Amino acid sequence: MNGLTWIAGVLSLFVVLFDAFQTIILPRRAIGRFRITRLFYALTWRPWVILSQLVNDVRKRETLYSYYGPLSLIFLLIIWAFGLVLGFALLFTSLGSPLHDQLQAAGFRSDLYMSGTTLFTLGLGDVTPHSPAVRALVILEAGTGLGFLAAVMGYFPVLYSAFSRREVSIALLDARAGSPPTAAELLRRHSHVGAEEALGLLLTEWERWSAELLESHISYPLLCYFRSQHANQSWLSALTSILDTSALLIAGVRGHEARQAQLTFIMARHALIDLSQVLSLKPAAHCADRLPRDRYEELYGRLCQSGVSVCRDGNSYERLRELRALYEQYAEALAEYLRMPLPTWIPEKPRVDNWERVSRLRVQTEAEDSAETATHTQIPVSLIEPHHDF
Repeated sequence: MNGLTWIAGVLSLFVVLFDAFQTIILPRRAIGRFRITRLFYALTWRPWVILSQLVNDVRKRETLYSYYGPLSLIFLLIIWAFGLVLGFALLFTSLGSPLHDQLQAAGFRSDLYMSGTTLFTLGLGDVTPHSPAVRALVILEAGTGLGFLAAVMGYFPVLYSAFSRREVSIALLDARAGSPPTAAELLRRHSHVGAEEALGLLLTEWERWSAELLESHISYPLLCYFRSQHANQSWLSALTSILDTSALLIAGVRGHEARQAQLTFIMARHALIDLSQVLSLKPAAHCADRLPRDRYEELYGRLCQSGVSVCRDGNSYERLRELRALYEQYAEALAEYLRMPLPTWIPEKPRVDNWERVSRLRVQTEAEDSAETATHTQIPVSLIEPHHDF
């Protein structure tokens, strides 16, 4: 028996199986700096970004970015399968390749072929083992192959189920905060009478969404690379806009929903920081100010025009800056790495979207209804003047 070859085979199997176990089965953050999955994404994502940036069309470039997540999953499975085939082939070689090959003399190529057909349970029979130890390894590899395929088949539904749950809330945010979502638009669309309860309920839902995002994306970091259906939507922009809104409610808006805003802010910030750590990203050291003083004044002016009760004391801007410092550096780091632009605080290009059209039609309906109601409530003259029958 060749001891070094045996050790190499066992090590290859251990590295692959442990990495697959952490990635697919373990429901918590994976550990290890030199894991196959971590190295794979570290070595492939940035070259993919560089190649995608050669495309000038923004939509086509975003489409290329969206291909990376599903394709990386396929290539990662190929790497795992190759590592298993190589590991068992090295074990066969360490035992002296006691195989009978009908096409060639037994050697490492026969070991690789035997390992591949056994792992994928083909059982062709053109290469057969000639020793009890190899027969035991063949049985072990066949069982490993079945278990590996079963785990992979169960991995895809869980992965896409988590992706689907994430995207539903992002799609619903479109009508509530615009596309891309902004804090100013979210508060403006919740400035009607009785909107405090609706806004508090929305923040409660996004607190839970942030917790689900944290749980699913830490267990399956691959989901961070999966992009939304539309180019102007992403999980990062949605999460950041909710953080912006919560920070604004805490720092400078009157209302009972500020209590729920604190809870949502804490949960959303927790998710943002942990996901940046999962991707091994450091907070952005130097980033552009997303809300300078002049934009802040414009933001508060728009909120006042919309009927939002704002606090205009001298320290509201500084309170907001202090809250922004708790999360913006991590959001900037994720945006730079994943190529997902962060939302602005105020819509850059005001446009009439579906919400505006529906809202305008509803206003017309209410106006017509009020006019009709006023007409029907007038007292008929016949009821005012006496009526006599002669």
